[in-house]
Amino acid sequence: MKNCRSAVAVKLFAGLFLAVLSAPAQAQFGPVMSAAGGTNRSMGGASTAAPISAAGALYWNPATMSALEHDQMELGAELILPQARMSSFVPANTFGPGVPPIDLQGQTEAEDSVFAIPTLALAFGADDSSITYGLGVHALAGFGLNYPGSTTNPLLTPPPPVGLGFGPIQSEYQVVQIAPAIAWEVSEGWSVSFSPMLNIGKAQLDPLAVAAPDDANGDTFFTYPNGTHSRSAWGGGFGLGTYYDAGLWRFGASYKSPQWFETYTFHTANELGVPRTVDYRLNIPQIVSIGTSYVGFEGITLAADVRYLDYANTEGFGDSGFNPDGSLSGLGLKSIFAVALGAQFQITDRLTTQVGYTWSENPVSSRETMANIASPLVIQNMVSTGLSYQATDALTLTLAYTHAFENSQRGPITLPVGAIPGTYIKSSASVDMITLGAVVKFGPHRR
Repeated sequence: MKNCRSAVAVKLFAGLFLAVLSAPAQAQFGPVMSAAGGTNRSMGGASTAAPISAAGALYWNPATMSALEHDQMELGAELILPQARMSSFVPANTFGPGVPPIDLQGQTEAEDSVFAIPTLALAFGADDSSITYGLGVHALAGFGLNYPGSTTNPLLTPPPPVGLGFGPIQSEYQVVQIAPAIAWEVSEGWSVSFSPMLNIGKAQLDPLAVAAPDDANGDTFFTYPNGTHSRSAWGGGFGLGTYYDAGLWRFGASYKSPQWFETYTFHTANELGVPRTVDYRLNIPQIVSIGTSYVGFEGITLAADVRYLDYANTEGFGDSGFNPDGSLSGLGLKSIFAVALGAQFQITDRLTTQVGYTWSENPVSSRETMANIASPLVIQNMVSTGLSYQATDALTLTLAYTHAFENSQRGPITLPVGAIPGTYIKSSASVDMITLGAVVKFGPHRR
């Protein structure tokens, strides 16, 4: 009977997976998502040593699957409402006498809608076995925005000779990860895990600054092509984890390798409409997490994680500056540390509540503000809260709310010739998220 239930769960997983592929993502640790699932989100993403949910376990440390109280399938939908705005300033005569004739300054709000991010997680093991199997399908990374063109915001004015900017700016980057996992309880209280990871990435950018600009029409003004016609790229990596239950204290650590991708291919055209192809490689950084949790207070679980994300040594994200042909080398992100704190309180036999706080260093330096104008990845502080209600012995419903506080980044307008004196760009972003979820438990009580 247990194997039958597991088979049904896997079939449901396969059907729901298709919904994930078209979902844009908004992230918190730079482009990397900081949590998965309602319970993990409301705990601030702290789960490296806190076996509370299947989604949190499979996302941050699959070794904790061995300590889940039941086999379970978790389904979640995160509704994300990003708010971004950008202002820029170009003083008069910056590019020569009368160009521009007066100071130009303006601010523009991004026109983004609500994004929906599904999360699917399954953890189960055979009776009397030290092995637990898992499968996670979740958004791993992403960003996106849509700035309309402007007649007052210099960076969004039409390209030369009509204006000084790029015109409208649009971006969409998303990575979905499929992560089967196996956790082995080596001895009582100690587990290790291995997870091969398969990724599907999609990237679109207009203008396509990672391409060399061209002057095919001969007007002496070079422009970047459009990068909205692209195909998905496949990537892969692996994860390792360990978890130890020392009684009141629990400890965990995990390692996610870099996620290596094939090149993203953009089918575009030059100024005369002649087809051209642009290739660009964009990987996901390696991530190291260590965590602890404490269960010494009745009905309370406290958890804390520290992570290191190595953007600086990641192809595409760590590269900075312009190539000799005028194309952008990369986003120039810095490697960062991040902290996730969470607490869960058992209110009644059926109701629990969670609170969480997440902090990370800003991966974008001021000099790279221009390179990241289409990827406002500057958020540093985020608070979360949530409820879990056990509707039946087998079904628990979850609800979480998260607010990522606004943060801003300011730096000069930078072109292939260098930073333009007297100019600036200011990029700001904040995010609100509502996460709905359900956990279906099956099989006997394991703990």
